[in-house]
Amino acid sequence: MQDIDLSLNIMGKQLNYPLIINAVTGGTAQARSINQAFAAIAGKYGFAMAVGSQAIAIHDPGLRDTFSVVRDINPDGLIIANIGANTEWEKVLEAIEMISADAIQLHFNVPQELSMPEGDRDFSGIISNIRQVCANSPVPVIAKEVGFGFSRDSVEKLYDAGINIFDNGGKGGTNFVVIEDMRNGLFRGELDEWGIATAASLAEILALKLPVKTIASGGIRTALDVAKAICMGADMVGIAGFFLKILLNHGIDELDKRIEDLLYRLKAVFLMTGSQNIQAIQKQPMVILGDTAEWLKARGIDATIWSSR
Repeated sequence: MQDIDLSLNIMGKQLNYPLIINAVTGGTAQARSINQAFAAIAGKYGFAMAVGSQAIAIHDPGLRDTFSVVRDINPDGLIIANIGANTEWEKVLEAIEMISADAIQLHFNVPQELSMPEGDRDFSGIISNIRQVCANSPVPVIAKEVGFGFSRDSVEKLYDAGINIFDNGGKGGTNFVVIEDMRNGLFRGELDEWGIATAASLAEILALKLPVKTIASGGIRTALDVAKAICMGADMVGIAGFFLKILLNHGIDELDKRIEDLLYRLKAVFLMTGSQNIQAIQKQPMVILGDTAEWLKARGIDATIWSSR
C-alpha cells in the first residue's frame, strides 16, 4: 500500500491526488465559510479546488473575499477560477486575478438558463468569445459542463476554438434543472432527465483521441467511481455535491475523516488491480457494460478500446 503513488503534475502544479473539490459557491457569508473549509481540506490533502461562479463578485467587488479566501487559506495550491462561457474576456481576466487562479473554468449551463424565468436566452457568439478568452488568458482555460455532459460534437467545436482541458460535468450528480423547477422553473419536471451520463460523456471525449486533458465529474461519490474514471482515461476527477453535503450536515472534522477513508479505499483499488500509479491503472483492461455500453454502441464508439488494452 505504501508504494501506491497517485500524485501528478498538472496545470503547472504538483498534486498528491488526481482530485478536484469542484465548483460550489461564493458570494455570501455562508459561501465564504464553505470555501474556507474546502480550501483547508484541499491544502491538507494536495487536491485542486475550483470556486463557484465569480460573476456576482465582478458585479459587486465587496464580495470578492468570499472567493479570494481560498487563496488566503491555500496559497500554494492549484486554485481554479469559474465564470460563464459567455463572459467577455476582460471580465474573465478579473475573475482570474481575483483569486490569483492557476486556471479558469468557463461553465456551460444552457439547460439551467433556459429553465430559469430570469435566465439567458441568447447564446450566440459563445464560440468566438471562447476564442478571445483563450487568446488572452494567462492561465489554462477549462470548458466545464455543470451536470448535462459534453458530447464529442461539442468537444470538437470547443477544441477548435482553443480549449484543451474539459471537465465533462455529466448527468448523475447535482441536477440544476430540478433545482430550478423547485423554484418555479419553466421546465415543470418534464426535462429532469436531460443530459449525457458522466461515463458516456467521458467515453465520447476520450474516443476522439485529441491531445486534451479530461476531468471526470458529475455524481462521483465513491472511491470506485474515482478509480473507474481514471482507469477509463480521465486525468482528474471532480467531486462537489458529495463533499458539500458532508460538510453542511456533519462539519469539517467528519469531512476530513470521510476523505481519509475514501483515499484509503482508492489506494486499495489501485493495489488490488496491481496498479502502482495513475499511468498503470490506465493500462488495465476495463469492461464497459449496461447503459454505457448501449450508449457507445448507438453512437458508433468502439468499447473494445478499453477492454482489449
